[in-house]
Amino acid sequence: MKSGIQNTIIETYSELNDTIASFSDEEINIVPFEGSWTAGQTAQHIILACADIPKLFAGKTEKTNREADENVKNLDAVFLDFNTKYQSPENIKPAEIDYDKSKLLTSLNKIQKDLFEAAETYDLTLTCLDAKIPGFENFTIYEWIYFAIVHTQRHTHQLKLIYENIKK
Repeated sequence: MKSGIQNTIIETYSELNDTIASFSDEEINIVPFEGSWTAGQTAQHIILACADIPKLFAGKTEKTNREADENVKNLDAVFLDFNTKYQSPENIKPAEIDYDKSKLLTSLNKIQKDLFEAAETYDLTLTCLDAKIPGFENFTIYEWIYFAIVHTQRHTHQLKLIYENIKK
């Protein structure tokens, strides 16, 4: 379980970093089409959503009375359905400002490192009690890490579409 999710963390964040690196410093802040975020805002949204996840693992937890990955299929169904659009919760909505590509990449690399280390350090089967995603029960540490992965994969897909639209 640990090595599998660690490999997925590396693959997911490598693809994200490669995608962001493909934008020039100027392109990172171009609105590609009406109603869209910029690539910088999208990257900042990932940072806002995922940076504090590893802190949950040091908080209140309890032994889990179900499969530790029980919510994975539902997470896939929500976050990897690229045809359904969602509104971001206010607390992880990025500001409409210009973003520095290198600072974004530094923050995203820290998230990758923190998630990787958390997958190594913590008992992934414990349930976290300090936070919850609306519509889901409390997640195990494994599911929180998996949430960070599929959320990042969703927005990497979005970043590729933004890039294509900017290059038109």
